[in-house]
Amino acid sequence: MKLVISRLIAILMLVIPGLAAAYGFLLMKDALFDYFAQLGDVELNTPHFEWLPFVLGFILFLLGVGFIGGWIFFRDRKHNYVASRFRPKRPRPPASRGSNGSQAE
Repeated sequence: MKLVISRLIAILMLVIPGLAAAYGFLLMKDALFDYFAQLGDVELNTPHFEWLPFVLGFILFLLGVGFIGGWIFFRDRKHNYVASRFRPKRPRPPASRGSNGSQAE
């Protein structure tokens, strides 16, 4: 039962940022759509852009996508699925010494 609850919590930890990213995308889309719809209105001389919903949507979108992307990256890093430049650095072995105590060249 403990495993089921922990997996449910893990799924919720991914679903909530995903919903936030989707809602942020919708806020940005609606702000852009409203602006372009106002451009076509002949009675309205100067359309205004709704910056607050657009910026809030952009922040929600970045946070949601960043959280999910980071989770996938660190999971893949743990399972060694990433490219060699993203793997943790291993310390170099000490340099071997020659017979007279000097370093080999």
